[in-house]
Amino acid sequence: MITPATLSQLKAFARQDGLLLALFWTASFAMTMLAPQSIWGNVLALATPFFMGWRLCAFRDVALDGEISFRRGVAHGIYSVFYASLVFALVQYVYFRFLDHGTFMGIMNDGVKVIEEVYRQQGLDASELTRSIEAMREVTPVQWAFMLMLQNIVVGSLLALPVAAVCKRKLSY
Repeated sequence: MITPATLSQLKAFARQDGLLLALFWTASFAMTMLAPQSIWGNVLALATPFFMGWRLCAFRDVALDGEISFRRGVAHGIYSVFYASLVFALVQYVYFRFLDHGTFMGIMNDGVKVIEEVYRQQGLDASELTRSIEAMREVTPVQWAFMLMLQNIVVGSLLALPVAAVCKRKLSY
């Protein structure tokens, strides 16, 4: 049963783990922006569930004496992702507002050029892609950060389910 004290403990660990997750995502984002042709930024992003599982197991083993329910594991994951998303949105805002200088849109343009070729080979009209890129240029740094924050919360919350299922443990004496 979750009492106010256990919920407070869960939130405290989730805040710490959320900060670590935000730093993990920041490293992934930095690698992607600094070296877009490298796979390391994407590898780190895809390692998010493993990172979440590692932190959930640490919470389980340190604070809960090796036992955690699926429900508490999901709650820890959702809270951690929420806190991480808030911090990471701030990092992304600062990047888009002060440091980007068109790098992000350049990466997007390169991706669209590849997709345009596929569209043309299939005999499809690629003008919609061009209009989409033009619309993306109008998005402000705050809007980018907010959109990506919501995406992180949704995807991270969904990832919390399998992570909690894998990491749950009931001890039997």
